[in-house]
Amino acid sequence: MANLKEIRNRIASVGSTMQITSAMKMVSAAKLKRAQDAITQMRPYAEKLQEILVNISASLDLTENAYSEVREEKNVLIVGVTSNRGLCGGFNNNIIKKVNQMLANEYPNAKVLCLGKKIKDTFKKTDRYYINDSIKDVEDIFNNLSFANSAIITESLMNLFTAGEFDKVVVVYNSFVNAAIQDVKAEQLLPIQSVETTEEVTTNVDYSFEPSKQEIVQDLIPKSLKIQLFKAILDSHASEHGARMTAMHKATDNAKELKRNLTISYNKARQASITNEILEIVGGAEALG
Repeated sequence: MANLKEIRNRIASVGSTMQITSAMKMVSAAKLKRAQDAITQMRPYAEKLQEILVNISASLDLTENAYSEVREEKNVLIVGVTSNRGLCGGFNNNIIKKVNQMLANEYPNAKVLCLGKKIKDTFKKTDRYYINDSIKDVEDIFNNLSFANSAIITESLMNLFTAGEFDKVVVVYNSFVNAAIQDVKAEQLLPIQSVETTEEVTTNVDYSFEPSKQEIVQDLIPKSLKIQLFKAILDSHASEHGARMTAMHKATDNAKELKRNLTISYNKARQASITNEILEIVGGAEALG
């Protein structure tokens, strides 16, 4: 059994750790409320805009909508979204695992655009890592999360697709369900999926266009794509804080249990030490008598 000083040091160390994890839990809980409100307000708008976009895209030809062009998937870009920080359970590892599975099974020649420091650290030294000058300044988007920075990334992806550098763009991110549950999703950003291949939309709606379909589509398609990527980033942001809050809550509970067990061990060791001292005193007194 460890001596009393070692146990006291361990109790103090666990106590300090418990204070840190408890503080991180409260910080994440405060940030989660704001992030959850942002994605809750964004999601209905993004989903409705996507529904309109898919329906309109089905009635356009490639001269009107180059973003719906389906090509042979020779070059695929996977956009992986993680956080910049750890201590959030399996949040980041789930995304990295999903991307690796896609590289191994679906897209063996794909490149990975990394949004978030954790996935960047995984792929930046491999031949899968992709970055260009137009995205470089906003790659670590969570350092300055805004629609403007997200739009820069989307515009670059759109240019890469229309230029033929990539035939498909897929976004992999954690979708926020609640503070304890995050659902890993892989959504196709480009090309825009048709009505027949989109599960959420089952009927084609006949829209009336004013002033003209061409003018509206030219504005609607880029805006919708920017909204879809920004929604994924906001989803990931809310999921990160939910995962960290849950992880820190569990860590705090584990620290409390460990501290309780160490306190019991300390009391037992202290009682044994006192008992031994009493026995030594009694033995010494008997020897003198």
